[in-house]
Amino acid sequence: MTASAGASSPRRDSVATTPADGRAQSVVRPEAGDVERWTDRYFVKTKETIARFGDKTVTYAVFMRRPVVFTPRLMVRWLEEVSAAREAAFQIDLNYREGDWVGAGEPLMYITGSFYHLVDLETLYLQKLGAACVAAYNAFTMCMDLPHVGFLAMDARHCAGLEMEELMAYAAAVGSEAAKSQADVKGFIGNANDATAHYFGHAKGFGTMPHGLIGYAGSTIRAAEMFVETFPDENMTVLVDYFGREVSDALAVCHRFPRMAAEGRLSVRIDTHGGRFVEGLDPQLSYAVLERFTPAAVRRYRNDTELRYLTGTGVSAASIFHIRERLDDAGFDKVMIVASSGFNVDKCRVMADVGAPIDVIGTGSFLPESWRETYATADIVAYEGVPSVKVGREFLLERYSEQGLDRPRR
Repeated sequence: MTASAGASSPRRDSVATTPADGRAQSVVRPEAGDVERWTDRYFVKTKETIARFGDKTVTYAVFMRRPVVFTPRLMVRWLEEVSAAREAAFQIDLNYREGDWVGAGEPLMYITGSFYHLVDLETLYLQKLGAACVAAYNAFTMCMDLPHVGFLAMDARHCAGLEMEELMAYAAAVGSEAAKSQADVKGFIGNANDATAHYFGHAKGFGTMPHGLIGYAGSTIRAAEMFVETFPDENMTVLVDYFGREVSDALAVCHRFPRMAAEGRLSVRIDTHGGRFVEGLDPQLSYAVLERFTPAAVRRYRNDTELRYLTGTGVSAASIFHIRERLDDAGFDKVMIVASSGFNVDKCRVMADVGAPIDVIGTGSFLPESWRETYATADIVAYEGVPSVKVGREFLLERYSEQGLDRPRR
Protein backbone atom coordinates (compact mmCIF):
# COMPACT_ATOMS: atom_id res chain seq x y z
CA MET A 1 0.00 0.00 0.00
CA THR A 2 1.39 3.37 -0.97
CA ALA A 3 0.90 6.22 1.48
CA SER A 4 -0.23 9.60 0.20
CA ALA A 5 -2.16 12.12 2.26
CA GLY A 6 -4.27 15.00 1.10
CA ALA A 7 -7.63 15.02 -0.64
CA SER A 8 -7.76 12.35 -3.33
CA SER A 9 -10.27 10.73 -5.61
CA PRO A 10 -11.92 7.59 -4.31
CA ARG A 11 -10.52 4.44 -5.84
CA ARG A 12 -11.22 0.74 -5.62
CA ASP A 13 -8.30 -1.32 -4.44
CA SER A 14 -8.49 -4.99 -3.51
CA VAL A 15 -6.05 -5.66 -0.70
CA ALA A 16 -3.14 -8.03 -0.90
CA THR A 17 -3.05 -10.90 1.58
CA THR A 18 0.42 -10.02 2.85
CA PRO A 19 1.01 -6.86 4.92
CA ALA A 20 3.05 -4.26 3.07
CA ASP A 21 5.93 -4.55 5.51
CA GLY A 22 6.17 -8.29 4.82
CA ARG A 23 6.01 -9.25 8.49
CA ALA A 24 3.48 -11.61 10.02
CA GLN A 25 2.64 -9.97 13.31
CA SER A 26 0.43 -11.78 15.80
CA VAL A 27 -0.96 -9.27 18.27
CA VAL A 28 -4.27 -8.59 16.52
CA ARG A 29 -7.00 -10.60 18.22
CA PRO A 30 -9.28 -12.47 18.69
CA GLU A 31 -8.59 -15.65 16.77
CA ALA A 32 -11.41 -16.97 14.60
CA GLY A 33 -12.55 -19.49 17.21
CA ASP A 34 -13.04 -16.78 19.83
CA VAL A 35 -15.15 -14.39 17.75
CA GLU A 36 -18.47 -15.44 19.28
CA ARG A 37 -17.27 -14.67 22.81
CA TRP A 38 -16.14 -11.14 21.95
CA THR A 39 -18.70 -9.88 19.45
CA ASP A 40 -22.06 -8.27 20.17
CA ARG A 41 -24.65 -10.88 21.09
CA TYR A 42 -27.25 -9.72 18.58
CA PHE A 43 -24.84 -10.55 15.78
CA VAL A 44 -24.50 -14.09 17.11
CA LYS A 45 -28.29 -14.44 17.22
CA THR A 46 -28.54 -13.06 13.68
CA LYS A 47 -26.00 -15.65 12.53
CA GLU A 48 -28.11 -18.44 14.04
CA THR A 49 -31.17 -17.03 12.27
CA ILE A 50 -29.37 -16.95 8.91
CA ALA A 51 -28.30 -20.57 9.44
CA ARG A 52 -31.98 -21.49 9.86
CA PHE A 53 -33.44 -19.49 6.95
CA GLY A 54 -30.63 -19.41 4.39
CA ASP A 55 -27.55 -17.37 3.57
CA LYS A 56 -27.22 -14.35 1.27
CA THR A 57 -24.31 -12.46 -0.22
CA VAL A 58 -24.14 -8.96 1.26
CA THR A 59 -22.00 -5.87 0.87
CA TYR A 60 -21.06 -3.68 3.82
CA ALA A 61 -19.97 -0.05 3.50
CA VAL A 62 -17.59 1.14 6.22
CA PHE A 63 -17.28 4.86 7.04
CA MET A 64 -16.45 7.39 9.76
CA ARG A 65 -18.16 10.62 10.79
CA ARG A 66 -15.03 12.80 10.80
CA PRO A 67 -12.03 13.34 8.51
CA VAL A 68 -9.32 10.71 8.95
CA VAL A 69 -6.16 9.31 7.43
CA PHE A 70 -6.99 5.86 6.07
CA THR A 71 -5.25 3.18 8.14
CA PRO A 72 -6.81 -0.18 7.21
CA ARG A 73 -3.99 -2.73 7.18
CA LEU A 74 -4.48 -4.40 10.57
CA MET A 75 -8.24 -4.59 10.12
CA VAL A 76 -7.82 -6.13 6.68
CA ARG A 77 -5.21 -8.57 7.91
CA TRP A 78 -7.54 -9.79 10.63
CA LEU A 79 -10.44 -10.21 8.19
CA GLU A 80 -8.20 -12.24 5.91
CA GLU A 81 -7.13 -14.48 8.80
CA VAL A 82 -10.76 -15.13 9.74
CA SER A 83 -11.69 -15.65 6.10
CA ALA A 84 -9.00 -18.32 5.75
CA ALA A 85 -9.98 -20.01 9.00
CA ARG A 86 -13.64 -20.15 7.96
CA GLU A 87 -12.82 -21.08 4.34
CA ALA A 88 -15.14 -18.26 3.27
CA ALA A 89 -14.04 -15.74 0.65
CA PHE A 90 -14.45 -12.03 1.44
CA GLN A 91 -14.04 -9.39 -1.25
CA ILE A 92 -12.52 -6.26 0.30
CA ASP A 93 -12.62 -3.18 -1.94
CA LEU A 94 -10.66 -0.24 -0.57
CA ASN A 95 -11.85 3.14 -1.82
CA TYR A 96 -8.59 4.82 -0.79
CA ARG A 97 -4.96 3.94 -0.39
CA GLU A 98 -3.32 3.55 2.99
CA GLY A 99 -2.33 7.04 4.13
CA ASP A 100 -4.96 8.91 2.08
CA TRP A 101 -6.98 11.70 3.64
CA VAL A 102 -10.70 10.81 3.69
CA GLY A 103 -13.57 13.18 4.39
CA ALA A 104 -16.33 12.65 6.94
CA GLY A 105 -18.99 10.18 5.83
CA GLU A 106 -17.04 8.93 2.81
CA PRO A 107 -17.17 5.12 2.48
CA LEU A 108 -13.70 3.88 3.31
CA MET A 109 -14.23 0.40 1.89
CA TYR A 110 -16.78 -2.20 0.86
CA ILE A 111 -16.74 -5.75 2.20
CA THR A 112 -18.67 -8.39 0.27
CA GLY A 113 -19.28 -12.00 1.18
CA SER A 114 -21.48 -14.48 3.00
CA PHE A 115 -23.84 -12.77 5.45
CA TYR A 116 -23.51 -15.82 7.67
CA HIS A 117 -19.74 -15.48 7.91
CA LEU A 118 -19.57 -11.68 8.01
CA VAL A 119 -22.35 -10.76 10.42
CA ASP A 120 -20.53 -11.61 13.65
CA LEU A 121 -17.31 -9.86 12.60
CA GLU A 122 -18.59 -6.28 12.49
CA THR A 123 -17.98 -5.41 16.14
CA LEU A 124 -14.40 -6.60 15.97
CA TYR A 125 -13.20 -5.28 12.64
CA LEU A 126 -14.54 -1.81 13.44
CA GLN A 127 -12.44 -1.81 16.63
CA LYS A 128 -9.34 -2.23 14.50
CA LEU A 129 -10.08 0.68 12.17
CA GLY A 130 -11.54 3.79 13.79
CA ALA A 131 -8.99 4.65 16.46
CA ALA A 132 -6.09 3.92 14.12
CA CYS A 133 -7.49 6.26 11.46
CA VAL A 134 -7.87 9.12 13.96
CA ALA A 135 -4.42 8.55 15.48
CA ALA A 136 -2.88 8.56 11.99
CA TYR A 137 -4.68 11.83 11.24
CA ASN A 138 -3.24 13.36 14.42
CA ALA A 139 0.27 12.08 13.69
CA PHE A 140 0.07 13.44 10.14
CA THR A 141 -1.01 16.86 11.40
CA MET A 142 1.78 17.04 14.00
CA CYS A 143 4.45 16.09 11.47
CA MET A 144 3.19 18.67 8.99
CA ASP A 145 3.09 21.42 11.62
CA LEU A 146 6.66 20.70 12.79
CA PRO A 147 8.47 19.47 9.66
CA HIS A 148 11.99 19.93 11.07
CA VAL A 149 11.29 18.01 14.28
CA GLY A 150 11.72 14.26 14.64
CA PHE A 151 8.98 12.48 16.57
CA LEU A 152 9.37 9.47 18.82
CA ALA A 153 6.22 7.41 19.42
CA MET A 154 5.89 6.93 23.18
CA ASP A 155 2.27 5.80 23.16
CA ALA A 156 2.63 2.29 24.58
CA ARG A 157 2.15 3.26 28.24
CA HIS A 158 -1.11 5.00 27.35
CA CYS A 159 -2.60 2.05 25.47
CA ALA A 160 -5.25 -0.32 26.75
CA GLY A 161 -3.43 -3.57 26.03
CA LEU A 162 -1.16 -5.06 23.39
CA GLU A 163 -3.60 -4.86 20.50
CA MET A 164 -4.09 -1.13 20.95
CA GLU A 165 -0.32 -0.74 21.28
CA GLU A 166 0.17 -2.25 17.85
CA LEU A 167 -2.70 -0.26 16.34
CA MET A 168 -1.32 3.04 17.61
CA ALA A 169 2.26 2.39 16.51
CA TYR A 170 1.02 1.41 13.07
CA ALA A 171 -1.15 4.54 12.94
CA ALA A 172 1.75 6.84 13.85
CA ALA A 173 3.86 5.27 11.12
CA VAL A 174 1.10 5.68 8.51
CA GLY A 175 0.49 9.31 9.50
CA SER A 176 4.21 10.01 9.36
CA GLU A 177 4.65 8.45 5.93
CA ALA A 178 1.62 10.33 4.67
CA ALA A 179 3.21 13.60 5.80
CA LYS A 180 6.52 12.66 4.15
CA SER A 181 4.69 12.07 0.86
CA GLN A 182 3.34 15.63 0.99
CA ALA A 183 6.29 17.67 2.27
CA ASP A 184 9.90 17.56 3.39
CA VAL A 185 9.35 16.44 6.97
CA LYS A 186 11.33 14.32 9.42
CA GLY A 187 8.23 12.66 10.83
CA PHE A 188 8.34 9.78 13.29
CA ILE A 189 11.90 8.52 13.52
CA GLY A 190 11.14 5.60 15.81
CA ASN A 191 9.24 4.40 18.84
CA ALA A 192 9.85 3.27 22.38
CA ASN A 193 9.53 -0.52 22.23
CA ASP A 194 10.81 -3.44 20.19
CA ALA A 195 7.59 -5.20 19.25
CA THR A 196 6.31 -2.43 16.98
CA ALA A 197 9.65 -0.88 15.95
CA HIS A 198 9.38 -2.48 12.51
CA TYR A 199 6.64 -0.02 11.56
CA PHE A 200 9.31 2.69 11.74
CA GLY A 201 11.98 0.70 9.92
CA HIS A 202 13.90 -0.43 13.01
CA ALA A 203 14.59 -3.72 14.76
CA LYS A 204 14.38 -2.20 18.23
CA GLY A 205 12.77 0.72 20.00
CA PHE A 206 14.62 3.87 21.04
CA GLY A 207 15.25 5.07 24.58
CA THR A 208 17.92 5.65 27.17
CA MET A 209 16.73 6.28 30.72
CA PRO A 210 13.54 6.88 32.74
CA HIS A 211 13.28 9.07 35.82
CA GLY A 212 13.59 5.94 37.94
CA LEU A 213 17.21 5.40 36.90
CA ILE A 214 18.12 8.91 38.04
CA GLY A 215 16.45 8.35 41.39
CA TYR A 216 18.30 5.04 41.67
CA ALA A 217 21.64 6.65 40.80
CA GLY A 218 21.13 9.54 43.19
CA SER A 219 22.13 12.23 40.71
CA THR A 220 21.60 13.07 37.07
CA ILE A 221 25.34 12.91 36.31
CA ARG A 222 25.73 9.52 37.98
CA ALA A 223 22.79 8.12 36.00
CA ALA A 224 24.48 9.36 32.81
CA GLU A 225 27.76 7.75 33.85
CA MET A 226 26.02 4.45 34.52
CA PHE A 227 24.37 4.57 31.12
CA VAL A 228 27.64 5.26 29.29
CA GLU A 229 29.39 2.48 31.18
CA THR A 230 26.61 0.04 30.29
CA PHE A 231 26.08 1.19 26.69
CA PRO A 232 29.38 2.80 25.65
CA ASP A 233 28.63 2.85 21.92
CA GLU A 234 25.17 4.41 22.10
CA ASN A 235 24.08 8.01 21.88
CA MET A 236 22.56 9.28 25.11
CA THR A 237 19.47 11.27 26.02
CA VAL A 238 19.48 12.43 29.64
CA LEU A 239 16.39 13.49 31.57
CA VAL A 240 17.22 16.76 33.33
CA ASP A 241 14.08 17.59 35.32
CA TYR A 242 14.22 14.99 38.11
CA PHE A 243 15.72 17.35 40.68
CA GLY A 244 14.14 20.50 39.23
CA ARG A 245 17.53 21.67 37.93
CA GLU A 246 16.93 21.46 34.19
CA VAL A 247 19.56 24.03 33.24
CA SER A 248 22.13 23.16 35.90
CA ASP A 249 21.96 19.41 35.30
CA ALA A 250 21.92 19.79 31.52
CA LEU A 251 25.12 21.86 31.64
CA ALA A 252 26.71 19.53 34.20
CA VAL A 253 26.14 16.49 31.98
CA CYS A 254 27.55 18.37 28.97
CA HIS A 255 30.68 19.28 30.94
CA ARG A 256 31.01 15.67 32.10
CA PHE A 257 30.76 14.31 28.54
CA PRO A 258 32.18 17.11 26.36
CA ARG A 259 33.12 14.84 23.46
CA MET A 260 29.65 13.39 23.16
CA ALA A 261 28.25 16.91 23.36
CA ALA A 262 30.58 18.19 20.63
CA GLU A 263 29.81 15.22 18.37
CA GLY A 264 26.04 15.69 18.62
CA ARG A 265 25.65 12.36 20.43
CA LEU A 266 24.17 13.89 23.57
CA SER A 267 20.61 15.11 24.04
CA VAL A 268 18.78 16.51 27.03
CA ARG A 269 15.14 15.64 27.53
CA ILE A 270 12.79 18.07 29.23
CA ASP A 271 9.77 16.45 30.87
CA THR A 272 9.07 19.04 33.57
CA HIS A 273 6.00 18.44 35.71
CA GLY A 274 3.07 20.72 34.90
CA GLY A 275 2.94 21.94 38.49
CA ARG A 276 6.13 24.00 38.34
CA PHE A 277 8.29 26.16 36.09
CA VAL A 278 11.58 25.06 34.56
CA GLU A 279 14.60 26.14 36.59
CA GLY A 280 15.20 29.88 36.25
CA LEU A 281 11.73 30.79 34.99
CA ASP A 282 8.53 32.25 36.41
CA PRO A 283 5.61 33.92 34.61
CA GLN A 284 7.39 37.25 34.15
CA LEU A 285 10.69 35.72 33.06
CA SER A 286 8.88 33.38 30.66
CA TYR A 287 7.33 36.35 28.91
CA ALA A 288 10.75 38.00 28.79
CA VAL A 289 12.28 34.95 27.09
CA LEU A 290 9.64 34.98 24.38
CA GLU A 291 10.00 38.73 23.98
CA ARG A 292 13.67 38.18 23.12
CA PHE A 293 13.22 35.31 20.69
CA THR A 294 9.75 35.64 19.22
CA PRO A 295 8.22 38.98 20.24
CA ALA A 296 5.04 38.53 18.24
CA ALA A 297 4.20 35.29 20.06
CA VAL A 298 2.32 36.81 22.98
CA ARG A 299 1.16 40.03 21.33
CA ARG A 300 -1.63 38.31 19.44
CA TYR A 301 -4.82 37.10 21.07
CA ARG A 302 -4.29 33.76 22.79
CA ASN A 303 -6.66 31.53 24.68
CA ASP A 304 -5.70 30.17 28.09
CA THR A 305 -4.45 26.86 26.71
CA GLU A 306 -2.18 28.52 24.17
CA LEU A 307 -0.77 30.86 26.80
CA ARG A 308 0.00 27.90 29.02
CA TYR A 309 1.86 26.20 26.19
CA LEU A 310 3.82 29.42 25.60
CA THR A 311 4.65 30.73 29.07
CA GLY A 312 3.13 28.38 31.63
CA THR A 313 4.45 25.69 33.89
CA GLY A 314 5.82 22.42 32.58
CA VAL A 315 7.41 22.15 29.15
CA SER A 316 6.52 25.50 27.63
CA ALA A 317 7.89 27.24 24.54
CA ALA A 318 9.63 29.70 26.86
CA SER A 319 11.35 26.86 28.72
CA ILE A 320 12.65 25.36 25.49
CA PHE A 321 14.03 28.71 24.27
CA HIS A 322 15.52 29.23 27.74
CA ILE A 323 17.40 25.92 27.82
CA ARG A 324 18.54 26.28 24.22
CA GLU A 325 19.95 29.71 25.02
CA ARG A 326 21.84 28.47 28.06
CA LEU A 327 23.29 25.48 26.18
CA ASP A 328 24.43 27.68 23.30
CA ASP A 329 25.95 30.30 25.60
CA ALA A 330 28.03 27.55 27.22
CA GLY A 331 29.27 26.32 23.84
CA PHE A 332 27.05 23.24 23.62
CA ASP A 333 25.20 24.13 20.43
CA LYS A 334 25.39 20.55 19.13
CA VAL A 335 23.45 19.16 22.11
CA MET A 336 19.90 18.39 21.06
CA ILE A 337 16.72 19.11 22.98
CA VAL A 338 14.10 16.38 23.33
CA ALA A 339 10.77 17.67 24.59
CA SER A 340 8.00 15.54 26.05
CA SER A 341 4.87 15.93 28.18
CA GLY A 342 1.49 16.46 26.53
CA PHE A 343 2.62 17.22 22.98
CA ASN A 344 -0.72 16.78 21.24
CA VAL A 345 -1.88 18.37 17.98
CA ASP A 346 -2.70 21.71 19.62
CA LYS A 347 0.55 21.99 21.56
CA CYS A 348 2.59 21.09 18.48
CA ARG A 349 0.76 23.76 16.48
CA VAL A 350 1.63 26.41 19.08
CA MET A 351 5.28 25.31 19.15
CA ALA A 352 5.37 25.54 15.36
CA ASP A 353 3.80 28.99 15.43
CA VAL A 354 6.61 30.42 17.57
CA GLY A 355 9.46 28.34 16.11
CA ALA A 356 10.39 26.64 19.39
CA PRO A 357 13.91 25.14 19.00
CA ILE A 358 12.96 21.50 19.49
CA ASP A 359 14.96 18.70 17.87
CA VAL A 360 12.83 15.70 18.88
CA ILE A 361 9.41 15.32 20.47
CA GLY A 362 8.59 12.21 22.45
CA THR A 363 4.84 11.80 22.49
CA GLY A 364 1.94 9.47 22.94
CA SER A 365 -0.50 12.33 22.56
CA PHE A 366 -1.33 11.54 18.96
CA LEU A 367 -3.76 9.05 20.50
CA PRO A 368 -7.38 10.18 20.05
CA GLU A 369 -8.49 12.51 22.83
CA SER A 370 -12.23 12.06 22.29
CA TRP A 371 -12.99 8.37 21.95
CA ARG A 372 -16.38 9.10 20.39
CA GLU A 373 -14.55 10.40 17.32
CA THR A 374 -13.02 6.98 16.74
CA TYR A 375 -16.27 5.13 16.14
CA ALA A 376 -16.25 3.51 12.72
CA THR A 377 -19.60 2.35 11.33
CA ALA A 378 -20.59 -0.43 8.95
CA ASP A 379 -23.93 -0.70 7.13
CA ILE A 380 -25.11 -3.31 4.67
CA VAL A 381 -25.81 -1.60 1.34
CA ALA A 382 -26.74 -4.60 -0.83
CA TYR A 383 -28.29 -8.06 -0.50
CA GLU A 384 -27.57 -10.47 -3.34
CA GLY A 385 -26.37 -7.47 -5.34
CA VAL A 386 -29.63 -5.54 -4.88
CA PRO A 387 -28.96 -2.10 -3.29
CA SER A 388 -30.71 -1.53 0.04
CA VAL A 389 -29.78 0.52 3.09
CA LYS A 390 -31.53 1.94 6.13
CA VAL A 391 -33.18 5.33 5.85
CA GLY A 392 -30.68 8.10 6.50
CA ARG A 393 -27.72 6.28 4.99
CA GLU A 394 -28.69 6.68 1.34
CA PHE A 395 -25.43 8.52 0.70
CA LEU A 396 -23.68 5.14 0.96
CA LEU A 397 -25.75 3.85 -1.95
CA GLU A 398 -24.74 6.77 -4.14
CA ARG A 399 -21.06 5.91 -3.88
CA TYR A 400 -21.83 2.20 -4.17
CA SER A 401 -23.61 2.79 -7.48
CA GLU A 402 -21.03 5.30 -8.74
CA GLN A 403 -18.29 2.71 -8.39
CA GLY A 404 -20.25 0.04 -10.22
CA LEU A 405 -20.40 -2.34 -7.29
CA ASP A 406 -24.14 -2.76 -7.85
CA ARG A 407 -23.51 -4.36 -11.25
CA PRO A 408 -22.88 -8.09 -11.66
CA ARG A 409 -19.24 -9.09 -11.57
CA ARG A 410 -17.83 -11.18 -14.41
